Amino acid sequence: MAIRNSAKAIIIRDDKILLTKNKDGNGFFYLFPGGGQEQGETLHEALKRECIEEIGREVEVGELLHIREYIGRNHEHASFDYDVHQMEFYFKCSMFNEMDKEPAPTNPDSHQVGVEWMDLTELSKCRLYPNKIIPYLNKELAQVVYLGDIN
Repeated sequence: MAIRNSAKAIIIRDDKILLTKNKDGNGFFYLFPGGGQEQGETLHEALKRECIEEIGREVEVGELLHIREYIGRNHEHASFDYDVHQMEFYFKCSMFNEMDKEPAPTNPDSHQVGVEWMDLTELSKCRLYPNKIIPYLNKELAQVVYLGDIN
């Protein structure tokens, strides 16, 4: 299987981060807005499209902050992600027209049940993927960090 590129948004406002809220058999879990890059699409174009689909808002894509590599067979979801190999590029983003209304997905992912502003200090208490990124979110968001194969 080919390696897949994915673009993810880090949107922080008032010490809160915007995440997609998802549900599976184990309860709720949270993901960063964004998704797979399509053929002929830049990472910025992919991220803008995915944010409209998942959070219902157009975003301004800023600087690249983190790169995560995910090799499914190395993690707890290996039973269904064994063949997944994904490169994720995390960009600092801001939303246009933030005050108009609360974000609402236009084309949510299959497990997505909503969008939630989560307090940065509460992230370690929820099921966030990848959770190993949490310490990097609480630092100054100005350094590109290769996070490696984490979950």
